[in-house]
Amino acid sequence: MADWTTGRVQDRLELAADVFAQLPGVKPTGYFNAWPEYFHSFADHVGQEPETRRPRPTPRQITEAEEAMLWLRWLERDDARIVWLRARGKPWKKITWEIGLSRPAANRHWQYGVALITWRLHGRVPSSRRSRRFVIDNADSLSRKIIL
Repeated sequence: MADWTTGRVQDRLELAADVFAQLPGVKPTGYFNAWPEYFHSFADHVGQEPETRRPRPTPRQITEAEEAMLWLRWLERDDARIVWLRARGKPWKKITWEIGLSRPAANRHWQYGVALITWRLHGRVPSSRRSRRFVIDNADSLSRKIIL
């Protein structure tokens, strides 16, 4: 796919985080519940809000989420962590506490990480002589000729 933009990359990473949040948790081997099943009567349900469940992710969604997770391998460890925490919807304050960076620095790392993924999805690797600002500014215009 040749029309990747930073917005589409962000959307795909957010969908991947959402898909992984919907999957059932991993339980240890031999996990079981010894309590008997409790059957609720009609009177127990009167006045209660209906419990809605989201459908399980489809195999295609899981495959796309796994593919998006592999994109994080292209980034440095801290950049990948910031990008993933942001995709999961964590607020900037918690990210900055966890990573140990200021808010503007964490935002720059996040922008660079998303831009670098966009470059790599276009089959290009920016030169190490180029600045992070150049990578971020030109990530959405990769379909045009950029002189590296």
